[in-house]
Amino acid sequence: MAVLTVRNVPDEVHRALRARATRHGQSTEAEVREILAAAVAPESRLRLGDALTALGRDLALTDDDVAVLDAVRDRTPATPLPLS
Repeated sequence: MAVLTVRNVPDEVHRALRARATRHGQSTEAEVREILAAAVAPESRLRLGDALTALGRDLALTDDDVAVLDAVRDRTPATPLPLS
């Protein structure tokens, strides 16, 4: 895991970070990690299950439609990719 050093953090920012961390019951370092992770996370992450559920609803698929799809599905195991 990478190590990040942030220099010249204003005292009021450091105090606010410590207070926020205390409110959340964690260390200042853990609080900063969470803030950084939230700052770089995509705003709207596409979740495959949610997308497929929405697609099924948009297409008004019924249980019978899903049964037909399941019946014609190729059940042949995939061939692993060579690693060399």
